[in-house]
Amino acid sequence: MSDTPNVVTGDTEAPTTEAPAVVADQTSQGAEERREIHDMWVAGTEEAPWMREYTDEGAQEMLDVGSDPAVEISRGTVVADDFVDEAPADDDELQILNMGPQHPSTHGVLRLHLELEGETIRRVKPIIGYLHTGMEKTAETLTYVQGSTNVTRMDYLSPLHMELASSLAVESLLNVEIPERGQAIRVLLTELNRVSSHLVWCATQGTDLGAVSMMIFGFRDREYILQFFEKTTGLRMNHNFIRPGGVAADLPDGWEDDIEQIIAKVEAGVSEYEELFNGNPIFRDRTMGVGVITPEECDALGVTGPMARAAGIKWDIRKAFPYSGIEKYDFEIPTGKHGDVWDRYLVRMEEIRQSMGIIRQVLETMPAGDYRTTDRKVSPPPRKRIDESMEALIHHFKLFTSGFKAPAGETYTAIESPRGELGMYIVSDGRERPWRMHARTPSFNHVQALPTMMTDSLVADIVATIASADPVLGDVDR
Repeated sequence: MSDTPNVVTGDTEAPTTEAPAVVADQTSQGAEERREIHDMWVAGTEEAPWMREYTDEGAQEMLDVGSDPAVEISRGTVVADDFVDEAPADDDELQILNMGPQHPSTHGVLRLHLELEGETIRRVKPIIGYLHTGMEKTAETLTYVQGSTNVTRMDYLSPLHMELASSLAVESLLNVEIPERGQAIRVLLTELNRVSSHLVWCATQGTDLGAVSMMIFGFRDREYILQFFEKTTGLRMNHNFIRPGGVAADLPDGWEDDIEQIIAKVEAGVSEYEELFNGNPIFRDRTMGVGVITPEECDALGVTGPMARAAGIKWDIRKAFPYSGIEKYDFEIPTGKHGDVWDRYLVRMEEIRQSMGIIRQVLETMPAGDYRTTDRKVSPPPRKRIDESMEALIHHFKLFTSGFKAPAGETYTAIESPRGELGMYIVSDGRERPWRMHARTPSFNHVQALPTMMTDSLVADIVATIASADPVLGDVDR
């Protein structure tokens, strides 16, 4: 086994790989016929002229090469890393390949148009919009009390982070303070959610590269966390548990033993993953130097989270703009050096360990007290009071049917989700519903960065690169 450290140090040099030479077609007979068929498919000439303007999204053409330099960078046609060929190929040596939208390999309903020269990718055009959930517009029809039921479904692998970002934004408008116990419960649940999301990533990334056992290992250890979520919130996903004003309920009896078991199981599991991956020559060859993105490209494209940290950017919202009392707990920001798939793997493994450290600190220092604010404009009365007081019953009924009003204004609140910066922008006109809600989701930027990471690399590296970006398409087509 290799001596590769768990903490990302950037000591491992990425291998240099040259693009394969284009082999000329030696068979003269039939070559022109194949080229004509190929050109006809690429150009879309099988469609009637009047139809083409209505089917631009589904047509098989790439966008024009010549355009604004900033646009070319975002498409990945200008890169200074990955595999670079010396001379561009002629148009008749290029072909267009449509990939997706099929969920398993593209990690959601993501579609890619690939311009290929042999096995080398020359241009990439991501196409989104197949999920079209419309959750931001839906938020304008829901009260602030109902909002968590909507946003929790955007990033379905980290629903508690979506709920937290939305609740913090609403609380910023209301100027409401959350009790310390409520904040600690939020930190506990979101860090557990970060670990469970990374475990899904590790399971699927390993499977995409041929390590089928990782699907079993990753979901095995994630199950301990989901069982705790179900015990605490009543659901395994899409919890609607973190709400404006605090959380829906207190932690269940015996939660301390559950957390101790989760910590022990997950930490042992991470050691197993590293034993499987770190010294595996196939995994190393499939990840080192693959899907490279530089710090400058991360800044230009808005890439955050583990992808940016793997490129060497030491940035974490939990450190830069602490929220929910996260500044009380000690943890480090793991970073990489090369910005490739290998470094993203190392960063996420270390992030699991750091989150486990935060969870252990919450376990040891959980404060007593209320788990939600006592502001009656925001929080419902205690359940036992509903049986004793007509006023409490009316209060409860009005709060969950009509909701509460937020002062007019606007706010933007960001947190560190498992994929990066997750921000909620809300505009209030003084009523019970937001006038406008927009989510700044990290997966959208990561899909935007795929051309930069893929261009001039190999077709065989496509799935590894997509998986390393860890996109959630519900996070994109919101």
